[in-house]
Amino acid sequence: MIRAEEFLLPLQQQGYDWYSGVPCSFLTPLINYVISTKPLNYVSAANEGDAIAIAAGASIGGKKSVALMQNSGLGNAISPLTSLIHTFKIPVLIICTHRGEPGQQDEPQHELMGNITKELFDCVGIGYESFPQTTEEVNRALTNITRSIEEKCTPYSLIMQKGSVANFDLTNQSPSRRQDAFYYCDEDSDGTPLTRNQVLQSVVENTKGTNTVVIATTGHTGRELYSISDLPNYFYMVGSMGCASSLGLGLALSRPDLSVLVIDGDGAALMRLGNLATIGAYNPSNFSHLLLDNEAHDSTGGQATVSKDTQFDKIATACSYSNVWRSNKLEILHDFLTASSHNGSRFMHMKIQTGAAKDLPRPTITPSKVLIRLKSYIG
Repeated sequence: MIRAEEFLLPLQQQGYDWYSGVPCSFLTPLINYVISTKPLNYVSAANEGDAIAIAAGASIGGKKSVALMQNSGLGNAISPLTSLIHTFKIPVLIICTHRGEPGQQDEPQHELMGNITKELFDCVGIGYESFPQTTEEVNRALTNITRSIEEKCTPYSLIMQKGSVANFDLTNQSPSRRQDAFYYCDEDSDGTPLTRNQVLQSVVENTKGTNTVVIATTGHTGRELYSISDLPNYFYMVGSMGCASSLGLGLALSRPDLSVLVIDGDGAALMRLGNLATIGAYNPSNFSHLLLDNEAHDSTGGQATVSKDTQFDKIATACSYSNVWRSNKLEILHDFLTASSHNGSRFMHMKIQTGAAKDLPRPTITPSKVLIRLKSYIG
């Protein structure tokens, strides 16, 4: 058994100061230490997949980041691990507990995952070792982390057994504060909804050559944005559906010098709706969230989503976004894209038409090159 600072302090000295995670009793000393220690940063995620995406966003911003989770939630993280972390070659350190470890008494719900935890990391191609429990093991783990993450630019995992770290009491936890939100609605109920192309044309006009990073959700949104203008400050999510907003949150929190615009879809937002609460809780002023709602899974044949009567703007308000807009007008979209915000995150809900241009191209630039180009652009 080691103390939390015996691992986290040398890890911090190597530059790891950004953490996102979901608690587990095995992780309690580490999470309590991170929350209680400045200048370490901890983002409490709604689920393990969002924790991976938030850590990935911080990594894109140039921070060395860590995702913390219980292995029972590893299934939640498989999609971003395989179609975000792997696809874009984003290096993240993962600390995953080993509930239900073979030979150890645990609750029945951990039995199967406990038996296959290491095999899952093998399947997704992520190297791992046991979490260190002595000073010598800490030094060896740090060496392996450096070799994998910094030299090979690949993720790495430490699998934590019960009782690896001594207790650490939580201090300095900031209380959550709710702010009154600015809400603006100007919607034409009789007019024809805008097309996605019209909306994205406006996005391009207002973000070209700026310090705004545009993250386009998977499916037609990213492809159509690419077809209009392929710019170095654009990031096309080609997988990990629903994780665009958590990736954007990690980038926005880690890089307050940038503006981050996430273009989301109704199907993607519904898939990981919990992240809206995380965004509202941390409320970065450099974060804007544009949700294009066509009530359909457009890129898979137009099957209806359940968003017809879902009031995403009211959900964003309830989740404590500071500035919430709803409109289907191009001029209001322009105002949303150009308005400055100094008091928190911004959200806009737009109903749009279904459908996309025929023969819509897919990006020919590879995901890894998209990331290299973006990181060069933002420094």
